[in-house]
Amino acid sequence: MDFKISVLVFVRDASGRLLLIERKKEPNKGAWSPIGGKLEMRLGESPFECAARETREETGLELEASDLHLFSIISEKAYEGSSHWLMFLFDCKKRIEILPAAIDEGRFGLFAREQINSIKIPGTDRAFIWKLWDERREGFTAIRADCAPGKILNAVVEEQF
Repeated sequence: MDFKISVLVFVRDASGRLLLIERKKEPNKGAWSPIGGKLEMRLGESPFECAARETREETGLELEASDLHLFSIISEKAYEGSSHWLMFLFDCKKRIEILPAAIDEGRFGLFAREQINSIKIPGTDRAFIWKLWDERREGFTAIRADCAPGKILNAVVEEQF
């Protein structure tokens, strides 16, 4: 399977609501998730550069590396049985002022954290990504997860501080 490297950026508005995109494309088509995308590896793009670029492309919000806090790295084996993913999760310190217009990848919504538990989100997000957001976004956590279809989702914390 291919190994893909991506970022997720957790952006909030002034009242603390989280910006999510309802994805029109795989992976996670039809589900709500934080914004993000794949690194431009042929250009040598860093995870911080990717997070700033994806945020600008998807929302228009301009970011510097200092506007981002890397709070987790997650390695997912066999996600949806099609590829392995290495994901860098960032908390965006800069707030968004308006809801962005829909893009080719999907439409946006702003949600209070307690609303996210009742909307359609990817299974791995429900299992551990939102728990990391709730409990560990001020620090750092590295996780590896076996996401192979037909197996019980198993996530192991490799480092945490």
